[in-house]
Amino acid sequence: MATTETTGTTAGAPVTDVPRPAGAGSPAPGRSGRGALRAVLRRTVLPPLLAVVLVGAVWQTLVWAKVTSDYKLPPPSAVWHSLSDMWLRGTLFEVIWTSVSRGLLGFLLALAIATPLGLLVARVRPLRAALGPVLAGLQSLPSVAWVPPAVIWLGLNNSMMYTVILLGAVPSITNGLVSGIDQVPPLLLRAGRTMGATGVSGTWYVVLPAALPGYLAGLKQGWAFSWRSLMAAEIIASSPDLGVGLGQLLEHGRNNADMPGVFLAIMLILVVGIAIDLLLFSPLERRVLRGRGLTGRT
Repeated sequence: MATTETTGTTAGAPVTDVPRPAGAGSPAPGRSGRGALRAVLRRTVLPPLLAVVLVGAVWQTLVWAKVTSDYKLPPPSAVWHSLSDMWLRGTLFEVIWTSVSRGLLGFLLALAIATPLGLLVARVRPLRAALGPVLAGLQSLPSVAWVPPAVIWLGLNNSMMYTVILLGAVPSITNGLVSGIDQVPPLLLRAGRTMGATGVSGTWYVVLPAALPGYLAGLKQGWAFSWRSLMAAEIIASSPDLGVGLGQLLEHGRNNADMPGVFLAIMLILVVGIAIDLLLFSPLERRVLRGRGLTGRT
C-alpha cells in the first residue's frame, strides 16, 4: 500500500499526492537510536581517539629518530608490555579501582560540604565578606601543599587522603556555585518570591535550578582538583597499609628506574580523568545546556 505526504508548494498550491513506497515511513526507533549513538560516538569518542593515535605516532617517530636513549624515552611497545604484564598478574584493575574509589568518595564528600557552604556564602553577606577571599585563595593553593600537614595530623591512612581531596575540591565547588548564583537574574528571584518560593523552597525550586550551569562548571573543576589532590597524596604518602593506587604506581616506577612503568602510570591517570569527564560530567552538562537552549551541539 502506498502512502502520501505534503512535500512543498507549487505556485501557491500545496503538493500532497507524491506517492511513497510502502514501508518507507518514519525510521524505526531502533535505527534512529543506533544512528544517534553513532553520531555521539563520532562526535565525542572519535576525536580523542584520533588525538591519541597522533600522539602515539609522534612518540614512535621520536623513538625511531633516537632523539634520546630508550632509558629516558621508552618505545610504546615497552609501555604496552608493562600494561600486559599488569593485566596477566591481575593487578591492573585493582590499582585503578584503588584510586578511582578514593577519588569518587572524596569528591562526593566535597560535594556534600561545598554545596551548603556555597549557598550560605552566596546569600549571607557577612559570611561572603569573611570567607570569599579565603576560598579564592585556597582555590589557587596547590593541593600538594596540604599533603605534609595532613600526614602529620592524621598519619599515613585513607583519612589523610580524603582530607587532601577535600581541601583541594571544596573551594572549587563552592566558588562555582557562588558564581552560578551571582548570575541568576534578579527578576527571576523576584518572580519566585511573588509566587511564594522563599527560604528553602526558593533555594530548591528557583536558585539552584537557575544557577545549575555555573554549579556544573564548579563540579567539573572540583573533580579535576579532587583527582590532582589524590595523585599528589598518593605519590608523596606511600605505605603498605594504603595499598597501591595510580600515584603509588608512578612513584614505584620512579624508585625502580622503570620508565615504561612511569609512562604507563601517567597514561592511566590521564585516561581515568578523561573517562570520568566523558562519561559523567560532559553528558550532564550537555543535557542542562541543551535544555536551556544555550547550545545546539556540544
